Amino acid sequence: QVQLVESGGGSVQAGGSLRLSCAASGYTNLYNCMAWFRQVPGKQREGVAQLDTSPHTLDDLPRYADSVKGRFTLSRDKAQNTVDLQMNSLKPEDTAKYYCAAGWWRGDRCVGERWGQGTQVTVSS
Repeated sequence: QVQLVESGGGSVQAGGSLRLSCAASGYTNLYNCMAWFRQVPGKQREGVAQLDTSPHTLDDLPRYADSVKGRFTLSRDKAQNTVDLQMNSLKPEDTAKYYCAAGWWRGDRCVGERWGQGTQVTVSS
């Protein structure tokens, strides 16, 4: 069974940076993508960044939501089995609970199958 554990959330002022980390354990090769999502209470969960993790993929570049392009960077350490999200130039509208997920591609979207417990990010103006 795959377990995902997020860390690195916190509070920061607008313009600041945070780095989230997702540590995966278990048979992660069962899935072919990993992604970071975020959710604000009362709103739908939003995909932030996603990555093809298929063993033989030719497309291993992260894909980002338009709202975070140029500010967020997703990186993967295969040896450590971690997927990190570096968040720079944070805005108050980035405030949300952030979740790491492993899942399957449906079209061009990574649909989460296994989820972490989430980590809160709060950006103050």
